[in-house]
Amino acid sequence: MFSIRTAKLLLPRLSPLKMSHSATATARLLLTQQHLTVNRCNSTTNSHISPESIGITTQGTQFTADYEVYAVNKSTGNILSWFHDIPLDFNEEQGEANIVVEIPRWSNAKFEISTKLPGNPIVQDVKKGKVRFVRNLFPHHGYISNYGAFPQTWEDPTTKEEELQLFGDNDPLDICEIGTAIIERGSVKRVKILGSLALIDDGELDWKVIVVDINDPLAKEVFDIHDLYTKCPGLLETTRQWFRDYKLADGKPQNKFAFNGKYKDRKETLEIIKNCNRSWRKLVTGEITGDKIPSIENSTLVGTPGYNGGFETQKLIIRERKPDAPIPVEISKSHFIPTD
Repeated sequence: MFSIRTAKLLLPRLSPLKMSHSATATARLLLTQQHLTVNRCNSTTNSHISPESIGITTQGTQFTADYEVYAVNKSTGNILSWFHDIPLDFNEEQGEANIVVEIPRWSNAKFEISTKLPGNPIVQDVKKGKVRFVRNLFPHHGYISNYGAFPQTWEDPTTKEEELQLFGDNDPLDICEIGTAIIERGSVKRVKILGSLALIDDGELDWKVIVVDINDPLAKEVFDIHDLYTKCPGLLETTRQWFRDYKLADGKPQNKFAFNGKYKDRKETLEIIKNCNRSWRKLVTGEITGDKIPSIENSTLVGTPGYNGGFETQKLIIRERKPDAPIPVEISKSHFIPTD
């Protein structure tokens, strides 16, 4: 939970006249305490933002480095940070939270929330001056699940995870949504949390949390990671193999896993999410600083060091939306990787 000091920091600032009104102050404190319960970890002032109220605006040419997808509040038109302003709204008792979808299932372009750019748009990852795509591992096409992240979480690169003694990868906590639908980029969904897999990527801890949209028919049938072995036979094994092998087609070695590739169950995964949410809180309140940490600029977390009162849209949206660039022909090729 937040400390009292941090809770006060995140309260909206009041004028001296309002501060003198004890009834108002008491009511506000009670309201704040409701947000700071153990089971409901969304402890910021933006809890009124619902998934349904969030839209997108885009600029540039898709499949190039100048393409950006921003979150907007549909009711106001204001830009929101995918990282900081979209509420996690974590409910431990129900095992639910909000996610942001970055990559639809069966697509190849490697999109992710930019942790450095103002407004934290979703952009295509760039390496050595080229936008990145994942290859097709036969019989799959691109990503085998809807891929994205939990907002308001952070895998801390400054502190080693206690059990594994590995640093976090400096990004929001990743998710794999396994429901029936192909979900569009920039969608915010409420999901049921099932379990997780601990990937070790370039020596950093990179959790992959398995979730399902609460409105998907599968959500009524699965309640923990082990249920997937009977309800979706082969899914967990295939997911582990895909994450192990997807870089082989680029001439890179296999990825490795912690815990011998064993999935963590729902209860253990809820603790992982809580810890990553706590790390994010330390980030946005200025407790953790450094040259390589993400931008903490936000438009909703009143009282935090990065609060800006609202992003200036005219400074962020400076290019018109143009037709998509062609995807390189070689990306459509299938790669055959021996299975276990």
